[in-house]
Amino acid sequence: MHRVLVVDDEPQIVRALVINLRARKYVVDAAHDGAGALRLAAERHPDVVILDLGLPDMDGVDVIRGIRGWTRIPILVLSARQTSDEKVEALDAGADDYVTKPFGMDELLARLRAAVRRAEPATGAGGEGVVVETDAFSVDLAAKKVHRDGRDVRLTPTEWHLLEALVRNSGRLVSQKQLLQEVWGPSYGTESNYLRVYMAQLRRKLEADPSRPRHFVTEPGMGYRFEV
Repeated sequence: MHRVLVVDDEPQIVRALVINLRARKYVVDAAHDGAGALRLAAERHPDVVILDLGLPDMDGVDVIRGIRGWTRIPILVLSARQTSDEKVEALDAGADDYVTKPFGMDELLARLRAAVRRAEPATGAGGEGVVVETDAFSVDLAAKKVHRDGRDVRLTPTEWHLLEALVRNSGRLVSQKQLLQEVWGPSYGTESNYLRVYMAQLRRKLEADPSRPRHFVTEPGMGYRFEV
């Protein structure tokens, strides 16, 4: 049973989300402002957060940064802001997905399920015992850990899922559509800005020179390739 934190200052939206989530056996907490969201996140340790950006006391992007300061739990933005720059800002701050209002409940719940799946440990033997070493960092697929300079590198669930998809196809071109569908779900395929944001974040965290990446290579117009 997963715990969801809903953060929105519109009572009707909170009520609709609480009813639909509880009907699907989620445990739900609700906050109506940023301060309440940060407090409940620290107290209740939700498995996923659904977050509006237009909160009465602070911008939702600041809430994302506050949560990202101590946890990697998935954050699903639900907002009326629709411009590409606003979406990229939220993703760059650490959000895992972005749904614009008005929204379809079925789509939102599908994206919620996908976010929860990305955050859960992988099962099966497909990647057990596999450690990929580069000259700058190592990736332990079984333990879901990345080490650089003798220390763990903190990745969000989405960053890890993207890294894993590339590492498992080391040396091979992975198309944008394939990455989007594998990381975000089958309903995705054209949101290339998601990939740009998250590839930039992986490069900042793992490449010796992010402006001249050696390991996360862009094939313009086609996709990305991981090189050891």
